[in-house]
Amino acid sequence: MKQELEKLRVSAKERIKKANTKEEIERIKIEFLGRRQGKLTRILKNMKNFPPHKRPEVGKLVNELKQEIQEELKRKIEEMGKEVVEESVDITLPGRKPLLGRLHPITQTLEEIKRIFIGLGFQVVRGPEIETEYYNFEALNMPWHHPARDEYDSFYLDNGYLLRSHTSPVQVRVMEKKSPPIRIIVPGRCYRRDAIDPSHFPMFHQVEGLAVDKRITFSDLKGCLTYFVHQMFGKDTKVRFRPSFFPFTEPSAEVDISCVICKGKGCRVCSGKGWLEILGSGMVDPEVFKKVGYDPEKYQGFAFGMGVERICMLKYGIDDIRLFFQNDLRFLRQF
Repeated sequence: MKQELEKLRVSAKERIKKANTKEEIERIKIEFLGRRQGKLTRILKNMKNFPPHKRPEVGKLVNELKQEIQEELKRKIEEMGKEVVEESVDITLPGRKPLLGRLHPITQTLEEIKRIFIGLGFQVVRGPEIETEYYNFEALNMPWHHPARDEYDSFYLDNGYLLRSHTSPVQVRVMEKKSPPIRIIVPGRCYRRDAIDPSHFPMFHQVEGLAVDKRITFSDLKGCLTYFVHQMFGKDTKVRFRPSFFPFTEPSAEVDISCVICKGKGCRVCSGKGWLEILGSGMVDPEVFKKVGYDPEKYQGFAFGMGVERICMLKYGIDDIRLFFQNDLRFLRQF
């Protein structure tokens, strides 16, 4: 029996050594170790034919050979795997850089806006996107019958709340909880029922700013926003303040900059005027101060609001707001 087992050992090792595929390895495994017709399995099944005193020795030899063949098969499979890897990888080729993500252009612009105003001493605060009519309209000097509410009309929910149409409600919430001095900017998403076109989208990003203290004047507002424009678009960019109207500021002004495309000479982007509107601003209306319990005779303040998409489009020369929300990587990878 020892001689027969030795022949099986030699035969199995030679067969395993010459095997080149996993299919051959599997056939060898079945031939020697198969549960029904394997050569070693048949010997174990015929143990009853051996003398009782020989059975333990035979069983030990068969199990040792079985374990040895299993180890040889495992070693051969590992060697074949290494050969496949070595053949499939050409180490002389240059390495491939992993594909890295990047910030969305709106996020990049928003971070730049925050950096500029943080440098001026403003704090960044956030508030809820689902608002009450009081904070979205009434606390900002827009009662239910005010015509300006049409421009800010938003999406209403079943419980009477609405998606905020601007981030100005956060200014009221901050003033209710904190006494002056206050210097904050409020970035966030806003929603209005605008028809989708190259310059309008129902969801957009906005940054509101508020500064409240004693003896704040319109000159402070002009200096702050002029500094912002020069930081964002360059020191050669001209700034213009035009009288306007907002329910929550008085006096109010639209802020224009010289066209970043034609440098004020007149082109298609600025409709030949040489100027582009970028934000609205003004001194906080005394009625707003009264709503939050501030004495308008003691405190003054200014506020401003800008659309982040508008700033981003001017900064990078983008002509369609819809490109920001189409998730087209060919567009997004440019920034």
